[in-house]
Amino acid sequence: MKPVPSVPPAASASPAPPARHLARLWASLTPRRIAINLIVATVAAIALNPIFVTPFLSVWGRSIFVGLMLLVAFDIAGHWPSRWLPRWVVQVAAVVITAPVATLVAYLVMVQGDVTSFQRNEGLLWGFFSIATTGLAVGLTLALGALYRERDAQARSQALAFELERSTLEKQALDARLRLLHAQVEPHFLFNTLANVQQLVESGSERAGPVLNSLIAYLRATMPSLAQTSSTLGHEIGLVRAYLELMRMRMPDRLAFDVAVPDALAGLPFPPMALLTLVENAVRHGIDPSETGGRIEVGARADARQACVEVWVSDTGAGMDEKAAPGTGLANLRERLKATYGDAARLELCDETPHGLRATLVLPDPSPQFAKLDPGAAP
Repeated sequence: MKPVPSVPPAASASPAPPARHLARLWASLTPRRIAINLIVATVAAIALNPIFVTPFLSVWGRSIFVGLMLLVAFDIAGHWPSRWLPRWVVQVAAVVITAPVATLVAYLVMVQGDVTSFQRNEGLLWGFFSIATTGLAVGLTLALGALYRERDAQARSQALAFELERSTLEKQALDARLRLLHAQVEPHFLFNTLANVQQLVESGSERAGPVLNSLIAYLRATMPSLAQTSSTLGHEIGLVRAYLELMRMRMPDRLAFDVAVPDALAGLPFPPMALLTLVENAVRHGIDPSETGGRIEVGARADARQACVEVWVSDTGAGMDEKAAPGTGLANLRERLKATYGDAARLELCDETPHGLRATLVLPDPSPQFAKLDPGAAP
């Protein structure tokens, strides 16, 4: 016997019309289930035939009748609304009651309803007991097996539902975390940029006015980018160029830069503001503290062997101060990489010779097209 669909809670509260129960019952009696029932009844008849003196067809007919009645009773109990007992208890009880009752009906039909002759005939009583016992044993075995399979299927379904819900909640938490980290980039970047303009104003530099005008134009172009949750390397390179041009206006004698990124990598999906964070860090902690200033280089390459893309920012400024506390920008960037790529991306920092710092973003290669680039190209 195969498991039948569970009755929804709403059906328990307000029983469905009899016609609907009949429709569900008819739908559950599939040809496959009926065929399995006939096969089991036939095997039982073959096993019982040696102890009967009646022809095999008679034993077979009674076995089929009892088997079909057990199947129908099991299905009816499965569809019938029950408020006081679990559905599986009702189904097992239905099988226990139906096995002897169906066997008795089959024998009464055979004796044309003569109960007295049935009671006085030891052969008929022995046949009734044999078929009823066999039907009860086989029916309970199949019913419990079907209920177990149904319970197992429900458990797997619930496990899949829980896993789906857990994945959905994890994704929502990750999205919220990324939005929070991204929101922290905006004030950090703006305050650092305004601090550079403030230094020019306080020193009375003639470049304060042009730099401020450039900053306003730059912010008008970049403010929409601050709210984006996705970007490309080409777009981020454009922001970096504009920022470095602005910084060179502030200190034309102390800052030089070069940006060289292959055109094939322009469409690479890239975390918004990530590259600008590295460039800003190079200006603020590398070029500014250095008495002679320095040079900033931005580049990228695809590594087909490692299936990754490397994007770096190097400077010849003051270099890394081991005693300095980690900055907000780099800590934030590492968190964003972890949240977006997991362990597939990383930020590497190393000293440059003779002085300076190199920051490299290693991202997983998202597209086979980058494998066409020269993997051994020097950075």
